[in-house]
Amino acid sequence: MAKYKIILWEHSTNKDGMHPIKLRVNIGSQKKYIGLDVYAIPSQWMSSTGRMHTKATKKELGNETIIVHKDSVTINDYISKQELKAKNVIEDFDNRKIDWTLSQFEAEFLHKAIKGNVNEFFLKIIKEQKETNHVGNAISYERTLLLLHIFDKNFDKKVFTEIDIKFVREFDTFLQVPRVAEITLKSGKVKKIKRNGCCGNTRKFYFKALRSIYNKAIELKQADLLTYPFGKGGFEVAALDEETEKRYLPNKFLLKLKSECSTDPMSEYARKLFLFSYYTYGMSFSDMAYLTKKNIKTYESGLYIEYKRTKTMHTKKSTSIKIKLTEELQAIIQELCATMQPMDSYLLPIITKSGYEGEQLYLHCKTRLKKYTKYLKALAIEFEFGDINLTSYVSRHTMAMTLQGQDVPREVISQILGHKDLNTTATYLDSFNSNVIDEAAKLL
Repeated sequence: MAKYKIILWEHSTNKDGMHPIKLRVNIGSQKKYIGLDVYAIPSQWMSSTGRMHTKATKKELGNETIIVHKDSVTINDYISKQELKAKNVIEDFDNRKIDWTLSQFEAEFLHKAIKGNVNEFFLKIIKEQKETNHVGNAISYERTLLLLHIFDKNFDKKVFTEIDIKFVREFDTFLQVPRVAEITLKSGKVKKIKRNGCCGNTRKFYFKALRSIYNKAIELKQADLLTYPFGKGGFEVAALDEETEKRYLPNKFLLKLKSECSTDPMSEYARKLFLFSYYTYGMSFSDMAYLTKKNIKTYESGLYIEYKRTKTMHTKKSTSIKIKLTEELQAIIQELCATMQPMDSYLLPIITKSGYEGEQLYLHCKTRLKKYTKYLKALAIEFEFGDINLTSYVSRHTMAMTLQGQDVPREVISQILGHKDLNTTATYLDSFNSNVIDEAAKLL
């Protein structure tokens, strides 16, 4: 049960040697002290009533055991109003059935709580992200919002002051527990599917989205830092990070991919795309899909593929990646295009629909990735790769491990990978020109 009391805080003083008068709020063993911007000395204060002395006998005044402040009546009136405000805040929380925290109380009491509706703000940002072609971000926000509604049936009424550390921790617990999800099929029937609890990296995906929304809300004055649940002393999103298994092809399997063709046309298509990714420093499937003929640039030292990673292109200090268009790459492009003509001005035959843009293009690319993954799986079985799970991301790991095995400096590999973690790689990024990277690429 919550309790509150006006006290004289004798552990500190202002420049005049007076102690601050504070409101103390208790929830169980937890306490919070809120300064009221008025001050007193012990002889002016009645601890039993939480008020200033307004009168005293001549003896008390003479001995200075009691001192009556000239504005004691006005100060007491102000204190009474603050006490009534605290009472009203607690009653309002109780009436709305809010399981409030001390931080929420402080925000409400000090009028720092901005009543931004979280659900409405989510929808606003999702709409903006789609309109500005940040489809991946929009979808991550949509997925997070869906889970928040499953977690809290009253989420559409939540304001940002209610998304505090307690809410976030309870949401994290919810994500770890297996649950039954309902999927609506095209036929209209509802199918129930059992979902396992989320691993750390999956939970990190959702919390990064929620944190991003909260940060945007603070920037737009729809939320307040006072109840911000992340950062130092709050919920540590980075702590959810789990080291993933390093997935790369042993050299004998890599040589087989380079030298042997598949007997199945779709598996052969996947083999060539995998090698294209490998020779382009582990380029992601979506980046390969979005390449156009305009990404081929002519420089003094020859032809290059120049592009920005879709994953980081909208971040600050995002830089272009330049890749020497080697004979191996040119041969792969020609072979792929001879099998299947690219749509529109795309460089590779990955996108199979003309005129797609925005969300439609993004979802089409995701569908093509699923098929590519299926073809890679069939290729791994045909080539007898054993328990290796051949995916689009394996090319990136394989490229890095190949260079490491050839004693290429880790700093060069970091630049080739296009890492955006400036704390570990930024000091080296300007140390190597394209010629150094070109020489490293010859080892692939």
